[in-house]
Parts: sequence; C-alpha cells; structure tokens
Amino acid sequence: MCEALGRGEQCILLRKGGIAEGPAGFGFRYTEFFLLPTYFHEQVEKTRLVRAEAPAQRTGEIEIKFFVKLETSAVLREWATASALESFHVLQPEVVRERFEHDEAPGIHVAFVRVFRLTQPWIIPELRACRGCRSWVNLPALPDDAGREAVLSDADHEARLQRFRSVISEPAPAG
Repeated sequence: MCEALGRGEQCILLRKGGIAEGPAGFGFRYTEFFLLPTYFHEQVEKTRLVRAEAPAQRTGEIEIKFFVKLETSAVLREWATASALESFHVLQPEVVRERFEHDEAPGIHVAFVRVFRLTQPWIIPELRACRGCRSWVNLPALPDDAGREAVLSDADHEARLQRFRSVISEPAPAG
C-alpha cells in the first residue's frame, strides 16, 4: 500500500482499526505522519495492482520513504459511499467490504492524504513497537537534512480532493 501511495495510484487510507487499538478504537490521531511499511498484512492478492511487487525487506531495519498530510477524514457508515471510492485506492472490492462489515458496527474510516516522497529514504532500526497490528508508532527524530517532494502536482492533487469530497458529500472549506 505504501508503494501505491508513493506512485500516486492511491490517495486515501481505509482503516477499520487494528487489534492493538484498545477500547477507544481507531481514529486518525495525527494530521501528518510517515508511512511505516509493514508486511504483516501486505498481501498482493488483496489489491487490484497489476505490477504489485513487494519491496525487499531489510533485516533489522525499516526503510521509510513516504510522509503524508491528512487533508480530510470521515467515518463512512453507508456501503454505497465506501464502494464509490474504488477509484481512489487499490484494494479489491471484497476486501473493502470485509473491512466495512467487520464487527457489530458496520463502517470504515477514510482519510484523503497528500503523499510526499522523502528525497533520501530514512533508515531506522526495527523497533519492537513496530511489530504487530498497530496504527500509530512513535519514531526516532527525523534527520535535519530530510527533504520531501510531493508525489502529485498541486493541480492533480486538488482535482482528486474535489472528486473525493463530492463522493463523500463533504463541502469544500470556505476561503
């Protein structure tokens, strides 16, 4: 999923929540964060990608290549709305449906994000906190010289954001 976001093939995150979320459940807690590549749930057959290849894993290290800014988020309670977001992600429809219907409260969290590629990959030691099914992990300090570039142009990003807002029926902010 990180690679699809980094290629501009996906611009939303769909989350139900992880096992380790605790009693409060899942929520997009931050408006800016790094994408931590995980391979625990990265199953290529759950995507619609033709050229889906898993990046090489590093032993004892994690390579972080992408930073995101959350533009807007919502909890979708209607399957028709969640289904209408297919052009914004690479997951198979049945995977989204399974996540949507999981547990006694149907629905799914969605976030529209702006993705940035780090100009140099950030290599950190594999942290114990990164193992398992977690949504949020505290990371060491980012190097001072870390730069980033937007994956999509401003115009392409804005066009997708407007389409996304029309699908979820969210008005554009004033101003």
